[in-house]
Amino acid sequence: MASADASCYTVVTEDNTETPTTQDLRSALQKGSDEVKLDTLRKIIVATINGNPQPQLLMPVIQYIMPSKNKALKKLLHFYWEICPKYDDAGKLKQEMILVVNAIRNDLQHPNEYIRGATLRFLQKIAKDVEVLEPLIPICRSCLEHRHSYVRKNAVFAIYSIYREFENLIPDAPELIQTFLAAESDATCKRNAFVFLSNCAQPKAVEYILQVFDQISSMDELLQMSIIEVIRLDCKTETTHRARYILLISELLNASSHAVKYEAATTLTSLTQNPAAIKAAASCYINLVMKESDNNAKLIVLDRLDALRSRHGLVLDTLIMDILQVLSSTDLEVRRKAIGIVLSLVSSRTVEEVVLFLKKQLQRTQEQEFEKAPEYRQLLIQSIHVCAVRFSEVAATVVHALMDFLGDSNNPSALDVVAFVREVVEKFPQLRTTICEKLITTLGEIKSGKVYRGVLWILGEYAETVPEIQQTFQELRKVLGEIPILASEQKLLDETGAEDEEKKGEVKTESTKPKVLADGTYATETAFTSMSSARLEAVKAAAKPPLRTLILGGDFFTGSVLASALTKLVLRHSEQSSDPKATNTLRAEAMLIMASVIRVGQSKFVTVPIDEDSSERIMNCIETLSELQAKPVVHELFLKDTKSAYSKMLSAQEKKAAEKKEQEGAKKVAVQVDDLLTFRQFSKKAIDDIIDDHEDLSRATGAADAHEDFLSNLSRISQLTGFSDPIYAEAYVKVHGFDILLDVLLVNQTPNTLQNLCLDFATLGDLKLVERPSTYTIAPHSFQSIKATIKVSSTETGVIFGSILWEGPGMSEQCVILNDIHIDIMDYIKPAYCTEAQFRSMWTEFEWENRVNVSTTMPDPRDYLTHVMKATNMSCLTPEGAISGECDFLSANMYARSLFGEDALANLSVERTEAGTIIGHVRIRSKTQGIALSLGDRITMAQKDNKPPV
Repeated sequence: MASADASCYTVVTEDNTETPTTQDLRSALQKGSDEVKLDTLRKIIVATINGNPQPQLLMPVIQYIMPSKNKALKKLLHFYWEICPKYDDAGKLKQEMILVVNAIRNDLQHPNEYIRGATLRFLQKIAKDVEVLEPLIPICRSCLEHRHSYVRKNAVFAIYSIYREFENLIPDAPELIQTFLAAESDATCKRNAFVFLSNCAQPKAVEYILQVFDQISSMDELLQMSIIEVIRLDCKTETTHRARYILLISELLNASSHAVKYEAATTLTSLTQNPAAIKAAASCYINLVMKESDNNAKLIVLDRLDALRSRHGLVLDTLIMDILQVLSSTDLEVRRKAIGIVLSLVSSRTVEEVVLFLKKQLQRTQEQEFEKAPEYRQLLIQSIHVCAVRFSEVAATVVHALMDFLGDSNNPSALDVVAFVREVVEKFPQLRTTICEKLITTLGEIKSGKVYRGVLWILGEYAETVPEIQQTFQELRKVLGEIPILASEQKLLDETGAEDEEKKGEVKTESTKPKVLADGTYATETAFTSMSSARLEAVKAAAKPPLRTLILGGDFFTGSVLASALTKLVLRHSEQSSDPKATNTLRAEAMLIMASVIRVGQSKFVTVPIDEDSSERIMNCIETLSELQAKPVVHELFLKDTKSAYSKMLSAQEKKAAEKKEQEGAKKVAVQVDDLLTFRQFSKKAIDDIIDDHEDLSRATGAADAHEDFLSNLSRISQLTGFSDPIYAEAYVKVHGFDILLDVLLVNQTPNTLQNLCLDFATLGDLKLVERPSTYTIAPHSFQSIKATIKVSSTETGVIFGSILWEGPGMSEQCVILNDIHIDIMDYIKPAYCTEAQFRSMWTEFEWENRVNVSTTMPDPRDYLTHVMKATNMSCLTPEGAISGECDFLSANMYARSLFGEDALANLSVERTEAGTIIGHVRIRSKTQGIALSLGDRITMAQKDNKPPV
């Protein structure tokens, strides 16, 4: 056997603290106890695997280890025979191996069945060594008739391994195994024999299936799996047994084994497109999800069910309620996957049942406390939202039920309800009156400022009748409490002070030890606790109506939304009502509330003072109401423009969703009409492709990936040394997934032979050198190519540096230092998309932030945004409509994800100055420091050139 054909083994770490010599190992083998021999043989095996075979130890192993009856030594000896050098330099079998073959022969005839079985298993490992195997063939055949099944099952696979490599050694193996299979009773032996036939003589395997056709449903699980595999392979070609196969696979859908059920259902969908068969396979998948305990297995089966749904959606329509039963699972990901399938299947015929079921589940989340109940509730609300918007007939039945969750303590769920109600009230005008009435009565139950803002906007836009407006004002008085806020709070403070009148002004003093001041003098530190400050804190902590609590807590954004809603209500009342006195009353009350919010925002009763933006917004609303009749254009702005903007936003979302659905539904052209036909395409293929292991393998190894062109390869070459150095070196850097392959070309530019040349690499960052290159000898003016693999574990700018060492004249060590190779993180960052809620959640959660100041001569903010997106491989999450048009300001959110699952967020905020330049900043956030810093450096480098990097 040539050395080029030697097997490749796993590299095992050696203990380098003590490396025994060959003589030490020989002595230990000769004189040591069984434990010492075990340890010594283990060291020899590890050294052999790592490239140090020590052939001189072969004879001591034969002399001192082979005769031992110790079972552990015998097992370890099999490992040694597998990897030891069996051939000399001429490629001929060593003489010593005759003794080894004789020992193996004796073990194959050993009275202990487990030694026989273990030796037969060992023969499978050395199936390529024909000279070792040839004398053992008769004994292997005789082992097929051994009384113990452990020997027989290993004998079958030993014969299989030998026949696969050297058919001439056992030419009648298929007939031999076929006879063995017919007479065998042990399940595992039958399965092994059938696997042999399926791989080496498929027609005989098919013949066996037809012989035992009626007994297959009661056979062992392993044999059933093998039979399904043969059926799948046989159906790749034209077969006359397809009808019988379909009948058999349909019976196996009821097998007791989950694995057999899954394989049977997958195979059935590839054999036939009959609706009844598809429905049976889908029912089998659903049954598996319900009964399987492993959540990962459930997700895999649901993926298959989803793939089936994408091809046969109408057939699975009747199973939609069965799929909903999967929601009884406790895992949130399983529930999310199941609901996704249901929402894609739901139709006008089934939507009422689906929504009713989801409402019952939603009710359960309130009645029972279980793990991740808030997240599950949010998922159910979003699902009902989707159903109600798509099917208007159920909107009326669910909107009131969902509005009960506006006061939910879980903020995301309540926000989803607000978003749903806002969309329904816009799309279905007939429901506006009842929805507004329900919202008005719910105002007192709401706890969150975000939810209040959504509800106030809806009431401001859609409370259109005079009774609704008056009822809204009445309910707002309750949730705001006594107006003006500042005067009532001061009154409450004074009343509290009156109760403690006799203690007013008293001060409690507590002295501590002397303190040294900055100038070196001593002073006594005294703490004063004022009774007035304690009363103020008590007033702040007192129970108050919900909206008043939010305003006093510093939520003045909600206060500005309240002012805007009040303005809209008053303006609409002035248009609807013929009673100017009632309008003036409402106007005065609205202006009083707004002024009260501003005044209390500037007082000591709030947690934080009112911000300038909110104050200005409320003042604009007061000014609008004070000049009610003077500027009719303001009526247009408040009452029509905001509603039309929301309507346009919904239309844009629907258009985008329709385009996405159209793209998903569009059939891709698999083959062009003028493409060259291959013979494989003439074979009949089902709509559901049969699982092809060869295609899976090529996809997994990257063989099917597109190859880079020559110019792309040239751009990845880095020069490591100068042209005047004794050795010229350049490296081609190839990034492949999580690995970096360095292909280094070395050129000896001297007239001398360079001996013991070693290329030494080191890394900085999350890079790890997999293996160090060996030493080389390079002739004068010749070339040497060296490959090195580096593992990448995170998205961080890494640096590879190193040197070339070799022996010069007089055994002196000479060295050339290499230029650094910088690994571009853009190879690991890909554009990605997420929702606005997900972006905000991650922005709050991520702790690492890198702020990059914008410094560029580019005149257009839009061009600069495109420039940054190309430089960082990030996608823009801000809708096109929000950043279109002419404006000197631009703010946009960007998002990307690395191959390692790391999220990178960025916010661009820029402004065009009067000089025509752009100023501002880019804020980058991530969970790890490396990706934030690396992206910041990338943006800084990209700013030096107006052209985006290629």
